[in-house]
Amino acid sequence: MCATTVERMGMEMADTGNNDDEQQWIATMLERLSHSQFRAKFALTDKDRAYARTKGKATIDRHAREMLRDRIGAAEPKNDGRQTPWRGHPVFTAQHATATCCRGCIEKWHHLPKGRELAEAEVNRLADLVMAWIERDLINHPVRLSTPHPQYACMPSIVMSQQPT
Repeated sequence: MCATTVERMGMEMADTGNNDDEQQWIATMLERLSHSQFRAKFALTDKDRAYARTKGKATIDRHAREMLRDRIGAAEPKNDGRQTPWRGHPVFTAQHATATCCRGCIEKWHHLPKGRELAEAEVNRLADLVMAWIERDLINHPVRLSTPHPQYACMPSIVMSQQPT
């Protein structure tokens, strides 16, 4: 990913160590999900974007793995089908957008059967998808000053951390 894209996202990017096959799977899944009228309507709120940018990729990635493991990793998760809130954290929105919100959606979209615990590798793969969706949303919605300071008037967008304090 180029430096400009990383700057537009406003998040620190770390090498995830994913191989080409994994990146292709993520790209294919995001494309498939984009054709679902229901899944395609999701977008992070400005508050969620600011939270993700402030916390950074490593923290949001850790949250994604923890939330997926705790909320949908069990063979029979508590309140399955209703365990993922609609808002309140970037990962929640991303779970609905990526069909990782409940075991029924995971079975339908990702072909991981209900009734058995998800392996750590499966949780990690789903978390990678969630993170890719969040990153794409941040890229598509760069940080902008609502009223640009004259010093920055010629710049289309800037990263929050680069603003004078």
